[in-house]
Amino acid sequence: MVPPKPLTFSRNVFLPLTTVCRNRCDYCCFRTPVQEGCIMAPAEVLRTLECGAALGCTEALFTFGERPEEEPGFTDMIQAAGYPDILHYCHAMCGAAIDRGILPHTNAGILSLEEMAFLREVNASMGLMLETTARVPAHRRSPGKNPEVRIRMIEEAGQLRVPFTTGILVGIGETMGDREESLMLIRDLHRRYGHIQEVIVQNFCPKEGTPMAGVPVPPPDEFCVTISLARDILPDDVAVQIAPNLADARDLVACGVDDLGGISPLTIDYVNPEHPWPQLESLAAIVGTRGLRERLCIYPQFIEKGWFPRRIEALIRRLEQQIRERSP
Repeated sequence: MVPPKPLTFSRNVFLPLTTVCRNRCDYCCFRTPVQEGCIMAPAEVLRTLECGAALGCTEALFTFGERPEEEPGFTDMIQAAGYPDILHYCHAMCGAAIDRGILPHTNAGILSLEEMAFLREVNASMGLMLETTARVPAHRRSPGKNPEVRIRMIEEAGQLRVPFTTGILVGIGETMGDREESLMLIRDLHRRYGHIQEVIVQNFCPKEGTPMAGVPVPPPDEFCVTISLARDILPDDVAVQIAPNLADARDLVACGVDDLGGISPLTIDYVNPEHPWPQLESLAAIVGTRGLRERLCIYPQFIEKGWFPRRIEALIRRLEQQIRERSP
């Protein structure tokens, strides 16, 4: 009998460049209005990157609200910070991460093909949650959550050969049939382009002060069935990921989990601030006999294919060696 593969994770820092967003999802507490302090200052970004590098982090997760320039007042603020828009700011900070020895991974919401190509110059991988193919009331005020818009971007990422992360959000008003449809769509996109490296199966977590604060979370058995469904539908070379700060991973590992995502020894989960990351030292207890293996934010098969900008090749090789040296 072949033993199960170890669960993987990446060691990261989380950098929310702005919390301004055009979407108004009923479950989100990340978004804030345009106001002083809504842009993460360059000095804070650089300080976080330097501290992360000192702690052995290999991934800089850059994220921000979708299309913040559509919110009145934001353009004035980002230009006052010295950048024409949030994408150029992100590009510059990704370059700073590379210079400090950390691989950037950006999740910026909806981007055009040209915008993705621009950020691809300084990213090892990128991502966008599909969330669901269903039209749910939770997204009624969120133009960027139109399923067709998100599907198109995931497809265009494949056309650009971007190693890509996507996923589904479980418990926001979709049915089990909707989850199956979403996973099958991701499978079919990967079969066409070969660019999906991991699919997050993320459980909805209610947030105080949001319209969905009182909505019950999916029960553990239903969440386990959804994880198993993902593992059954998705190709073997696509990892199924859960967030160990949002659900009890000890009870879910056996449901078909391959990966625990990015875990930070330094920064909080700004999207789910009420759920702290498990300490890296405690992950071994979570995974049990499966074992644990650290990885980069770009998976090995995409490194072998050369699906990365030449600018970061030497850094990828160095970080691969760094991980090997600290692995048991």
